[in-house]
Amino acid sequence: MILTASDWKRIWTEIGERIEEKKEELCDLDRVIGDGDHGISMAIGWQAIREDLARLEREEDLGALMRSVSRTFLNAVGASVGPLYGTAFLRGSAVLIGKEEAEAEDVMRFWIAVANGIQQMGKAQIGDKTMLDTWLPIAASLESSLEAGEACEPALDKAAEAGRIGMEATRDLISRLGRSGRLGERSKGHIDPGAASAYVLFSAFVDACKRLKGASST
Repeated sequence: MILTASDWKRIWTEIGERIEEKKEELCDLDRVIGDGDHGISMAIGWQAIREDLARLEREEDLGALMRSVSRTFLNAVGASVGPLYGTAFLRGSAVLIGKEEAEAEDVMRFWIAVANGIQQMGKAQIGDKTMLDTWLPIAASLESSLEAGEACEPALDKAAEAGRIGMEATRDLISRLGRSGRLGERSKGHIDPGAASAYVLFSAFVDACKRLKGASST
């Protein structure tokens, strides 16, 4: 798999479209254990990203592109998710700096860096009922695939499935952090909205890559 800057922009635009589609579902999850605006915050951030990508139509350096995306998301989203993803995309940009194409290893290392950036900023662990219950299994799966020399497409599929399982597992967890952490046992029985949006984001990336590959082979 090789993704050009044009491919990358298209994929990230499609992620934004998926976030917009899932906005109300994410808000519904957040109404149970949070402020009820997580889907709106994510949609606002991705609308800003889509506008930024359009403005950067001629930018070919993927690292520079993701640095801009990082700043854009951070500036657009005032909630705690803004600094988390702002940091994450900045960490990911370091993998791609100076590259006009992302090869399979670059793609996998980008997402590993994103997950690590979120953990460094948020300090949560698996089991805390946060977005890291999705992101850390994704990163661990990708690291395993890299070590095994696995091709990118099956590696992304496996990582997405690991993220889905991690997301689903938050249903049975008690929240330990943030606003939902004050609910104690009442937070149990509900999927964490941050974990859900993380899965929406990553699975949208995987699906967009597949569509892109399918289009290029016809």
